[in-house]
Amino acid sequence: MSTHTPASPTDSRLSIAIIGGGIGGVAFAVALSRFPDLDVQLFEAAPQFSEIGAGVSFGPNAVRAIQRLGLEDAYRRIADASPAPFEDVWFEWRRGSDDGYLTASLAPGCGQSSVHRADFLDAIVANLPEGIAHFGKRCVEVTQEGEGATAHFADGTSFTADIVIGFDGIKSAVRANVLPAETHGEIAPFWSGTYAYRGMIPTAQLEEALEGKGADRRLALVPQMYLGQDRHILTFPVKQSELINVVAFITDRSTAEPQLPEGEEWVQAVSQQEMLEVFAGWGAASRAILECIPEPTRWALHELPELPRYQRGRVLLVGDAAHALVPHQGAGAGQALEDAYVLASLLGDEACRRDNVESVLAAFEAVRHGRTCRVQRTSHEAGNVYEYAGEGIGDDEAKLIENLETRFDWLWNHDPQDDVVAARRLLARENVVPAAAVG
Repeated sequence: MSTHTPASPTDSRLSIAIIGGGIGGVAFAVALSRFPDLDVQLFEAAPQFSEIGAGVSFGPNAVRAIQRLGLEDAYRRIADASPAPFEDVWFEWRRGSDDGYLTASLAPGCGQSSVHRADFLDAIVANLPEGIAHFGKRCVEVTQEGEGATAHFADGTSFTADIVIGFDGIKSAVRANVLPAETHGEIAPFWSGTYAYRGMIPTAQLEEALEGKGADRRLALVPQMYLGQDRHILTFPVKQSELINVVAFITDRSTAEPQLPEGEEWVQAVSQQEMLEVFAGWGAASRAILECIPEPTRWALHELPELPRYQRGRVLLVGDAAHALVPHQGAGAGQALEDAYVLASLLGDEACRRDNVESVLAAFEAVRHGRTCRVQRTSHEAGNVYEYAGEGIGDDEAKLIENLETRFDWLWNHDPQDDVVAARRLLARENVVPAAAVG
């Protein structure tokens, strides 16, 4: 970890409590730690930093946020990319039934930029000054009183700061303070209807398996999506292309609001046979991939409804605590990183003080809410498109190809600095910050 002595609460411009030490929360803490007049404290429930899951994909907008956050060097050291001449390929799209090529979605200058989640978190943590992170601190409640907000932890301790930022994920404890049940009803994650079978395959093993089935070996290294009715499979390399991350999806569309069986765990180990039966009759490449995963895990993918707001007083929700979504656009971690950059930029500005910080948090919500809700909505829609259930598209391959070639442009062609500028203009109009601070 780097060394840096943060301001103490008494002499700081602002004290900030961050709840949650995942990728977004740690990146946010690193960004804030560069401002010596801020007191920054991060509280993580686990006994150390850790990430579950395997590969995570970043679109061009997420890579831009990583650059803006000053974490590009750490990222580039561990990031994977598509091999030449496929550098710009985000995914190739194929029929699951026969591996037939449909089209490719291109992300010029970025391609399929991906990392292993745990590796990326470790790379960010290396930039976090000592004395900021506190472990074994599971937040159970947040309260607000006067000019502060207090996080209460399961171990009986509490911490009061000028503001509390909830980066504590889809099962957020902070959310109940922003959206109290007595006024908003119970807001809880809901099952998307989709299960995801996950596994990691050594690259050399998958290349041999593909060749053994008569499929092209290069399908191991170039990111692929295999599409079918209510099902799809994705693959992309991680860990310097030593491993291939595999996720195979199946969705229950028999009812508008599918329900997870009562008591069923979100993540559980299942048999390879179950997974193979789900994709019975699929093509050679799909069979080769799935037969290389002897012990898959099955994830019940949950998401949040679009929340009416992210901020109340001195408490703000960000990342998955605010807008958890399904992974079909590879956009979840990217939105958390965009949040981290925009919010750190606004709080780091000397014009942000204890007496106006609530207005700054409100401005953050104003410039981010519409985008993040749209990402939630379109991520769900993308899963429908991949599984021949897209509205007005179905299994019409001409319409499918047209959609897949352009549907990500609005998501990727975004610079979070534009959100910072928009928030500062809003604050200037409201006379919260001086006009000179805009830009």
